[in-house]
Amino acid sequence: MTAASGAAARAATSVLLVDDHAVVREGYRRLLERHPGIEVIGEADSAEAAFEAYRALKPAVVVMDITLPGASGIEVMRRMLQQDARAHVLIFSMHEDVIFARHALQSGALGYVTKSSAPNELVDAVRTVAAGGRYVSAPMAQKLVLHAPRRQRHAIEELTMREFEVLQHLARGHSVREIAQSMGLTPKTVANHQSVIKQKLGAESNLQLLRAAQELGLS
Repeated sequence: MTAASGAAARAATSVLLVDDHAVVREGYRRLLERHPGIEVIGEADSAEAAFEAYRALKPAVVVMDITLPGASGIEVMRRMLQQDARAHVLIFSMHEDVIFARHALQSGALGYVTKSSAPNELVDAVRTVAAGGRYVSAPMAQKLVLHAPRRQRHAIEELTMREFEVLQHLARGHSVREIAQSMGLTPKTVANHQSVIKQKLGAESNLQLLRAAQELGLS
């Protein structure tokens, strides 16, 4: 390797891809590596694998889905930031609801791009986030600015980050014990979160809570 090629390799933006579908990761890898200066150095298919890969590889950018086996992408991002405040995370998700973007950005993500965006938008987002900037896909940015929430949607935005993640798990049909194990909490703590969520959303039963979550597109 020449000095010039070595410098180019060092200058490349290293990326860790996190998505639970191998075919999807392969597509992202091919897309990103078609562009000069971007190198995918690792992949992960779960929250735990993502955290371990981040610790081992120290990528410049983590491109991560929200919905993962075990903990959510938001939860593992929080763990990454606790260990390394300089972690640059770009959320790349199928969720087009403004609630997901708002929670991701409030939790420390530097960018949020939906999977329905044009392919080159992901490339632009990776480069922007790698440089420490923020990137939100145009349709989502517009929603963040102009979105006028309904009463129940406004209530869900009052949830804390932890309560929101508990609600996501409940919407997927997970039990209190399963949620506790996944999030590293005690069942009692999860049950307490569940009670608070019901109060904030005005749900009197677990069934009403599930219906509220479904209306909000969380299941």
